[in-house]
Amino acid sequence: MSLKLKKLITIILLTFIVLNLNFIPTALATDTVNGEKIFSFQCAGCHINGSNIVRRGKNLKLKALKKYHMDSIEAISSIVANGKSNMSAYKDRLTEQEIQDVSAYVLEQAEKGWR
Repeated sequence: MSLKLKKLITIILLTFIVLNLNFIPTALATDTVNGEKIFSFQCAGCHINGSNIVRRGKNLKLKALKKYHMDSIEAISSIVANGKSNMSAYKDRLTEQEIQDVSAYVLEQAEKGWR
């Protein structure tokens, strides 16, 4: 196979790959509408409007999330999945996608001031 043909095939394959990446759904794309439903059912009992009825200072307000380095979907997801101290783990009750959704919802609401 000639060098020109190899280069052409490589370019065609790379173009095909790049174009098709736009059609592949993002892994764990979040759905904050679903996250809101999960939060209302699973979390609002202790965290209504981003508060914390058990430990007031460890609420879901942006200031507290930043203070405790919990101001990312990854950090929130870890706490939701694994729990910590008084916070129960939800990895056996929620799917990974549901954990991502509720985490995205929490971060979105924190950024909006829980309005």
